[in-house]
Amino acid sequence: MARDSRKGRRGFGRRKVCRFCVDKNLKVDFHDANMLKYFLTERGKIIPRRISGNCAKHQRQVTLAIKRARQIALLPYTSSTI
Repeated sequence: MARDSRKGRRGFGRRKVCRFCVDKNLKVDFHDANMLKYFLTERGKIIPRRISGNCAKHQRQVTLAIKRARQIALLPYTSSTI
């Protein structure tokens, strides 16, 4: 038996909204490492947009900013522990 009364469907919670679209003053900048850390896992992987809630446009900007910040050593490529 399925947990949900509708067969084969799962209910989703509240729809995540893009934080950059909501707050127009917030910009994606590779110099802001503290803001970019929110979009990285502990292992250093970039969080996908279905989890972070970003729109496609801003997810591309975040990904590019993370890669640039890694290049100039503001963010790590991987975690330092194994």
